[in-house]
Amino acid sequence: MNIVNAFVGLIQLVIAIILAVVALYIGYSTFSKITKGMDESQEIKKGNVAVGVVIAAIFFAIAIVVQSGVAGISIGITNALAGDWFSLVAAFIQLILGIVLAIVVIYLALNILDRLTKGVDEFEELKKGNVAAALLMAGVIVATAVIIQSGVIGITSALI
Repeated sequence: MNIVNAFVGLIQLVIAIILAVVALYIGYSTFSKITKGMDESQEIKKGNVAVGVVIAAIFFAIAIVVQSGVAGISIGITNALAGDWFSLVAAFIQLILGIVLAIVVIYLALNILDRLTKGVDEFEELKKGNVAAALLMAGVIVATAVIIQSGVIGITSALI
């Protein structure tokens, strides 16, 4: 049984690496599209800490969601080896759904934050290097990911 566990662990590692890279790329690309003309790469090159904080929060948030989904895939792989292929398919579906939901909900949360903070354009503040605005946005992003993670775990429990 140890060889099976090692095989499942290896597959889980490969899947985690692939999904992490894809999810981080999608998250960064999505953030780039909603920043109203800001060139994040140039801001980072200029040493804009505020932009770095928000991008780091997005990466951290995506990692939280992907981690919980990968754990479900591990269970799905084990069940598939026992003949229950539906568990593996369900685990992949819930992981992809989790990533999509995380990105959409983070986007919505940032829009709600923008409406709540009348008179403050968070993205303009990021361009100026306002670390306080960046920390506020980062808090919203990470808090949203933690909540989404609970949902992904719940889906995993229900499906697998």
